[in-house]
Amino acid sequence: MIVSFETKSIGIGLLMDDIARTEPVLALEAFAPYRLAVAAHTVSRALSSIYTKEFGLSIPEWRVLANLGRSGPLNAGELAERSSMEKPKVTRALQRLEARGLTQRAIVSADRRQVRLTLTRRGRLQFRQIAALALEWETELLGALSAADRSALDRILTKLTCQAEDMRAKTASLP
Repeated sequence: MIVSFETKSIGIGLLMDDIARTEPVLALEAFAPYRLAVAAHTVSRALSSIYTKEFGLSIPEWRVLANLGRSGPLNAGELAERSSMEKPKVTRALQRLEARGLTQRAIVSADRRQVRLTLTRRGRLQFRQIAALALEWETELLGALSAADRSALDRILTKLTCQAEDMRAKTASLP
């Protein structure tokens, strides 16, 4: 019996369709982690237009500046954790900020191996200027939501962040 290539490919196609129907489908456009990552990236890039154009800062530089402005002296590891960036990216941002006179290093007297990073006077001024613009921008962004929606968004983001941290901790504790 002679079977054509077309018949074989149609048969295989049907078999593959049957397999696909029984396996879960990952639709990225509906996958919550993907949607959250895209939304965060989109918002971050849009906000960056404020401080990139006028102040010449990159997103990592702004995150470092904002964390130091909000929390005061920190070490590089603390900055990496608070800004959700890898330590090498934080280090590069710090080098650029220090070269521009916006941050400075101070050796901890109790442990000379420790370095605390702070904003200089110029860095604090720039942080305050950008923070004012960023808060205005946030008001405009959240203007698309009702007060109830903003409150719900805050609760949902807090819950999802806590849940993700719990899940990461569980995974990290596995052998």
